[in-house]
Amino acid sequence: MTRKTGRRATRKRRHYRFGLWAELLCRLSLRLRGYQICAARCHTEAGEIDIIAARHHVVAIIEVKARRELAAAATALGAAQRQRITRAARLVLAGRPELAARTIRFDVMLVTPWRWPQHIVNAWGS
Repeated sequence: MTRKTGRRATRKRRHYRFGLWAELLCRLSLRLRGYQICAARCHTEAGEIDIIAARHHVVAIIEVKARRELAAAATALGAAQRQRITRAARLVLAGRPELAARTIRFDVMLVTPWRWPQHIVNAWGS
């Protein structure tokens, strides 16, 4: 292994751990605000959904974006990724009729170091 390859692998692991920490922090934030976490890191053929949370009559499909700066996190979700998450949500909800009967909403949570997650409700339509 070359020095460059080793650094790349180390950086990749660090980013992965930061993403896991961000998702954990978002789940904690949601729980403190009365959401029930229905699923986390939910894998489908269409892709992964970071968090599925429910509160009252609403099911929130939540994408977590963690970056060093808030502006970078806010612009990290592109149209193709939104479509992929929407397709994945349809697959998950097809198998969970108790959730599909509720209002479905797509949210984004932005995470930066040393700050509480910022929750953007209804970030895009289905």
